[in-house]
Amino acid sequence: MSPEWIEIGRGLCYGGAGLAFGLAGAGSAWGISIAVHQCAGVLREKPELFGRMLVMIALPGTQGFYGFIAAILIMTQTGLIGGSAIKISLGTGLAMFFVGLGCGIAQLVSAIKQGEASAAGISLIARRPESAGRAILFPAFVETYAVVGLLATVLFIIFLTQPIVLKFLG
Repeated sequence: MSPEWIEIGRGLCYGGAGLAFGLAGAGSAWGISIAVHQCAGVLREKPELFGRMLVMIALPGTQGFYGFIAAILIMTQTGLIGGSAIKISLGTGLAMFFVGLGCGIAQLVSAIKQGEASAAGISLIARRPESAGRAILFPAFVETYAVVGLLATVLFIIFLTQPIVLKFLG
């Protein structure tokens, strides 16, 4: 394997890590802004409900952390940071790129949808403050798929960096 192909594989791993974090972070910012807009409208009329709505605002932010975890895992498992540099073939680099892209898209979409679910929950809390416990279930259901996306990403990264798989993809 020539040094040029190794560097292309390494660059693809960096790209996958960047997409995992970048898309997830963008989705979290978008989802939080959806929830904040809804919350701001409610707080004009009922400022005492802020404490009940705080979790609803924060929940879409978890996807940004999941993308960060995926990016760090891609970089550490492939030796891009904090470890011995392994030969990253074009096949491994492409696989890691698409793992990062898939993770990023899953986190982006789930964060936006979680922001919408949080906004719906905030509306419920505004009308019935005693329903705050039930309202948090709306975005929690969406969170499930963000976690599943992260778990799938972790499993793919671990599988793709096993010596036998690296030999096959090399």
